[in-house]
Amino acid sequence: MGGEGHEERRALLVSAGGDEESPPPPSSVVVAAAAASAPKDAFHAAYAVYFVLGVGFLLPWNSFITAVDYFAYLYPGTPVDRVFSVAYLLTCLALLVVIVGWAHLSSAPLRINAGLGLFVVSLLVVPVMDAAYVKGVQGLYGAYGVTVGAVVVAGLADALVQGGVIGSAAELPERYMQSVTAGTAGSGVLVSAMRIFTKAIYPQDPSGLRSSANLYFIVGIVMMAICIVCYNIADRLPVVQYYKGIKLQALKEENNEKGPTSGSAWRSTLWQIVGRIKWSGFGIFLIYVVTLSIFPGYITEDVHSEALKDWYPIILIAGYNVFDLVGKSLTAIYLLENENIAVVSCIARLLFYPLFYGCLHGPEFFRTEIPVTVLTCLLGLTNGYLTSVLMILAPKSVPIQHSETAGIVSVLFLVLGLAAGSIVSWFWVI
Repeated sequence: MGGEGHEERRALLVSAGGDEESPPPPSSVVVAAAAASAPKDAFHAAYAVYFVLGVGFLLPWNSFITAVDYFAYLYPGTPVDRVFSVAYLLTCLALLVVIVGWAHLSSAPLRINAGLGLFVVSLLVVPVMDAAYVKGVQGLYGAYGVTVGAVVVAGLADALVQGGVIGSAAELPERYMQSVTAGTAGSGVLVSAMRIFTKAIYPQDPSGLRSSANLYFIVGIVMMAICIVCYNIADRLPVVQYYKGIKLQALKEENNEKGPTSGSAWRSTLWQIVGRIKWSGFGIFLIYVVTLSIFPGYITEDVHSEALKDWYPIILIAGYNVFDLVGKSLTAIYLLENENIAVVSCIARLLFYPLFYGCLHGPEFFRTEIPVTVLTCLLGLTNGYLTSVLMILAPKSVPIQHSETAGIVSVLFLVLGLAAGSIVSWFWVI
């Protein structure tokens, strides 16, 4: 677009902010002003790609945790699911902190492509090691250590990809963040569908568990290859390049006014960004504390059905995932734009604690399948809708040149909530 394109973008920034001397407008204002002259998203290609990327960056974790029955068989006496959770979340959290601090010095395409490559490596470890060494034999604890190492690599990859994809979507109009969040729910639905398929097709013996686990990892590897192709196509689409140009022009204007960003100046800017989105971040954090302290541990360990037997937790998890997808898709139809109402709604989700507690210790009717199923679906619906709302609103409350960082900070709040929720899950029903 050359110099004419830069002038058009500059005019958009000035018109959105009122004049050149006024404070930088929030991202939502600039993006709204830019939308009229933006290139069309032909065939909704960029929207579809961001959905696929949302599916992709959660699929490796879902592969490891869904195959936990097979790992528990291979390594008896080890708390596989808890070890995987701690290894994955702490690694992801640590690298996200680093990325937030130095995001302005790194390239999002480089982080995303590196992360997708690491995902492929981590997913290859299990089927290759199974074929060459483990072969379904129990008690090879050296292989267990390698598997935990693969989980750590996947956690590193998650920080790179999730932070990069959500940061990239934060620079675009709202529908693209909605697409990413819907994709994350789509990942859960895909895994639930595979879990139902493998349980129905394969015998629930060591051979069947091994076949199921290998299927999860093979599907994950194929999905990562698709994500690599899709992302590198999307990054060159005119609509994505257009909004990147607006962001770069805004950043250039800021540097011209304030000078190049030093380390201390960036830290000050980062704290301003955190201050702008702190309530959205608190809401995101609280969503996942509540959700992870109930799901999936409560669903898989604490409630039982004489009629449905071992299908019961599988049906409940599928119900949660489907309604999570419904909630994250609803923001495409109606977006709650009042941040205060959204955060209060997150606080109101604390009511799930006494309600689920009643399903364990309350009146007899509460301890039947219907109340538990309804509550599980509501947990998924509210998780999906409120996550999507706050992930959309947070980056739009800062100037567009900082929307990527605001998106990464939002992911940091989300992972903190996941970590805290996984800890609370050990205590709340006691």
